[in-house]
Amino acid sequence: MEEEHFNNNKKIIGLTGGIGSGKTTVAEFIEELGFPVYYSDVRAKEIVNDNENLKNNIRKLLGENAYDESGRYNRKYVADLVFNNEELLNQLNGLIHPAVRLDFENWVASQSTEFVFKETALLFELKLNESCYKSLLVTADDNIRIKRVMDRDGKTYREVEAVMDKQMPEKDKVKKADFVIYNNSNIEDLKAETAKTVMKLTDLVD
Repeated sequence: MEEEHFNNNKKIIGLTGGIGSGKTTVAEFIEELGFPVYYSDVRAKEIVNDNENLKNNIRKLLGENAYDESGRYNRKYVADLVFNNEELLNQLNGLIHPAVRLDFENWVASQSTEFVFKETALLFELKLNESCYKSLLVTADDNIRIKRVMDRDGKTYREVEAVMDKQMPEKDKVKKADFVIYNNSNIEDLKAETAKTVMKLTDLVD
């Protein structure tokens, strides 16, 4: 998988973080610094609606109710179906992830900068970091992350905790990451830390 590090002479930086970490905010700051970001999780939500072959395969796996009457992906139905069924979730991911990977490869080929960032929640879980030049983790203390998600999504403490329990522990991600941004402070500090980290990344090849 080494060849993807320099796919089209691009250096791919894997950007990840658990729920409530501030990963998307960091991605937006990176874009402001002039680097393109591929939002894997956003594109996955679009692809399950746009890719007819994928839609047919998802219907075969999960049944017709995986899509509503207008043909849109029935996210809540699917989430309820796979939440406590790891085998089914893995089968679903086995359909979606290859489609996203191909979409990403096409996106990389269309970019003109040396560094491109791939934002994805499952960078380490799916071992996608192995096909990246470097990995960047955004993290924060658990209690801070839980409060952010409660405030943002109106979820209860237990609901957020249940989602976090399904994700790889932060301490394991920190060990795997090449660079770590700690987002325990305010937005100004996060922006400054992002700029500093991106500068360190780009300095690696200067």
